[in-house]
Amino acid sequence: MIPRDVEPRLLRGFVAVAEERHFTRAAARLYVAQQALSRDVRRLERLLGAPLFLRTTRAVELTADGERLLAPARKVLAAHEELAAAFTGPRALLVDLNTDGPSTARTVLEQARELAPECELMARFESGLTHAAAEMAAGRLDVSFGYADGLAPALRARLAHRPVRYEPLAVLLPEGHPLAARDVVPLAALAGETVYAGAGNPRTLEWTGLARELFAGRGILPAPPAPVAVGKDEFRRVMAKTRNPVLVTVDFPDMPGCAKRPLVDPVPLSPLSMVWREGLVHPGLDALLAAASAGAATRGWLDVPPDAWLPAALTDASGGG
Repeated sequence: MIPRDVEPRLLRGFVAVAEERHFTRAAARLYVAQQALSRDVRRLERLLGAPLFLRTTRAVELTADGERLLAPARKVLAAHEELAAAFTGPRALLVDLNTDGPSTARTVLEQARELAPECELMARFESGLTHAAAEMAAGRLDVSFGYADGLAPALRARLAHRPVRYEPLAVLLPEGHPLAARDVVPLAALAGETVYAGAGNPRTLEWTGLARELFAGRGILPAPPAPVAVGKDEFRRVMAKTRNPVLVTVDFPDMPGCAKRPLVDPVPLSPLSMVWREGLVHPGLDALLAAASAGAATRGWLDVPPDAWLPAALTDASGGG
């Protein structure tokens, strides 16, 4: 029985001698000393408990056991080469954008692809940082975006994160809603409204928590849990049925039959961070971080207007009110 831990080097030497039928030529092909190659062949023979070559002063021939080993040895070496090739260069980096539409995350990804065209940055759409964070911790995802301080502390401790943007919030209003006639919507105007913010969706707990903090003390009621609408048609149908405004970011894609209005007085901001698995090293990650920094520098993504609202996790950390 062939041992399970035969080193590929021993098989490589055996195959070279079998193909060259000459130890000196095989050693030259492998760039090793002939004595070292002979030792490896003898070691393989000891491991297998069988002679592999008939050696004479004039020729090297395979024994019956050598003939039997040759084809499987070639397959093992081919698989070993395939394994090595799979890890030549960086693997694809899986980047969650939350939604398949315009977003800050997509802007960062597209800029990173320009900065590192040799890297494969693959977009994913996990729809919620809570779910994406668990996927990252499990090694099934590399990078995501969202409100990192809204994650459970134990989960957040397993991840690294960096602020990317303070995203202004808006409200998506159903067709015919009285507030749709305004250009902007003061937060006070939402008093008495029932506003949907992902309640009941286990993937977006951080977003629902942010909304509840924003609504608290303003008379804004969080809409009860509802089935998650997937796709524009379903989203529009559910909005038409419930007539509830929906809390979104200003970059949320326009929806047919709905009006998106920025929120003001104060301007509520959602802290968007880039989040990745602790210890991840990849040139694509470096490109994403560079793209995020460039966006902050050129677009003012981390600027905070004087009349802004931020969640307590950030104002407490900065010493603000």
